Amino acid sequence: MSGVDGRNALVTGGGRGIGRVTADLLAARGANVVCVARNVVELGNSGHAFVAADLGTPEGCLQAVSEAEAHLGYIDILICNHGIGSAHERVVWEQDKDAWQETMRVNLDAPFHLSRLVLPGMIERQYGRLVYTGSTASLVPEYAGSAYNSSKHGLLGLMRSVAVDAGEFGITANAVLPGWVRTEMAERSARHEARDRGVSTDEVWAERAALYPPRRVATPAEVAAVIGFLASEEASGVNGEAIRVALGSTV
Repeated sequence: MSGVDGRNALVTGGGRGIGRVTADLLAARGANVVCVARNVVELGNSGHAFVAADLGTPEGCLQAVSEAEAHLGYIDILICNHGIGSAHERVVWEQDKDAWQETMRVNLDAPFHLSRLVLPGMIERQYGRLVYTGSTASLVPEYAGSAYNSSKHGLLGLMRSVAVDAGEFGITANAVLPGWVRTEMAERSARHEARDRGVSTDEVWAERAALYPPRRVATPAEVAAVIGFLASEEASGVNGEAIRVALGSTV
């Protein structure tokens, strides 16, 4: 048996990228999985039960949890993996206030609402695992990404608050902090950067890979493996931690 066998998991951003691979991993280890995202086609192709919802609103978060609980009965594991990247952002003094607000709603407010909704049931059952996908930008801010940086820094504060508040009830909260991973969101940022600099996307990715000692970027599977551990019963001694998945890079 694995540490998630028979557990019920809600995975946000589960239609693609790290979320999709995480959902596959948890399901392969015996968990019952429901994925949440906005793209119905991607969710339908995932092979998992799903809820199509906009997590940028409290109502969307309530819909996601309510429909997942209707399918699963209750939620043991919450993987907050959805998010907005920073490709559209500008330096602080030129930052669009709407971009700031949207990023906060999706990247920080939604994890708060989702956590608040699932925690009472976890407390009642004296068990729960919450895992948040942050970024190395949670620790070291990237240029022209004030909304993304701030949301990912704030996500660590939320995670640590959950760890402190709910730790006495057999609940853990932790975060994974990936560096560059070649997902669709990262591809969009690469195309944006390449266009601004007049270089190719392959050159952008080569520069990103050069940031890491193995001269490559991490894979979704490498990030999902850490999420899978933190979501398991075996991770009961890990609480309030932010684990970098960045191939040894310090940036």
